[in-house]
Amino acid sequence: MRIDLHTHSNASDGTQSPAEVVSSAAESGLDVVALTDHDTTAGWEEAAEAAAEHGIALVRGIEVSCNHEGISIHLLGYLQDPTAPGLLEELERARESRETRAERIVELLSRDVPLSWSDVLEQIEPGATVGRPHIADAMMAKGIVAERGEAFDRYLYDGSPYYVSHYAPDPVTAVRLVRQAGGVAVMAHPFASGRGFVVKDAVIEAMAAEGMAGLEVYHRDHSAAEVQHGLDLAASLDLFVTGSSDYHGEGKPNLLGENTTDHVVLQQIEALASGVEVLWP
Repeated sequence: MRIDLHTHSNASDGTQSPAEVVSSAAESGLDVVALTDHDTTAGWEEAAEAAAEHGIALVRGIEVSCNHEGISIHLLGYLQDPTAPGLLEELERARESRETRAERIVELLSRDVPLSWSDVLEQIEPGATVGRPHIADAMMAKGIVAERGEAFDRYLYDGSPYYVSHYAPDPVTAVRLVRQAGGVAVMAHPFASGRGFVVKDAVIEAMAAEGMAGLEVYHRDHSAAEVQHGLDLAASLDLFVTGSSDYHGEGKPNLLGENTTDHVVLQQIEALASGVEVLWP
């Protein structure tokens, strides 16, 4: 069984619709795919309809943007109740902050490049979580850059003159909220030092103590040494290990199914969850 537990649609910063993500997952030979858009479950219904049509199992999830002492952390939540008030309120607060932040980034950029907020809005699907990738897409559409990567390398990287921070919950709080919503918490790409600063193991230990169940160890942004460290840490904390693509369509080079998760781990996730169920064909 081929299982990919980390993908994004244009409900956040992917380039395909939820239905297209599911269709692509089926075409790539996956048996199970998780839709885990940033800070939103807006794509769940469309993905569920596509999963039934294509005969592929769907794990409904989310990727919660967190922050610890200025370091960005991403927490995957699987099978949580999307209406649970605590998590819902925190996600809405983060989404509102993201939009305000994006507007401020564009305001700063507009002093140096021909870009407006209306240009960015043209790149955002209704109800989608706004992020820097949408600004990058607007810059591509205006001919300022050739691709998303160039936009981040030149303008949108952390610490650039145009960088603006946004609200994000502490990761231990996020773990607690996901669990209270009946979901299963897994830390996404925890050791990807090539992306920027990563937290010390003590933070991961605190997340595990709050009830985090797993680590996404097999990820293209982890080196061989980082994978081994993840395996060792997961074993010491009694966490399960996942592998995923972190697929974004054309937004990133990641390919569906390039890393996968063992079916036994999916069974563990199902057993731990009490929010919603895996949609099996």
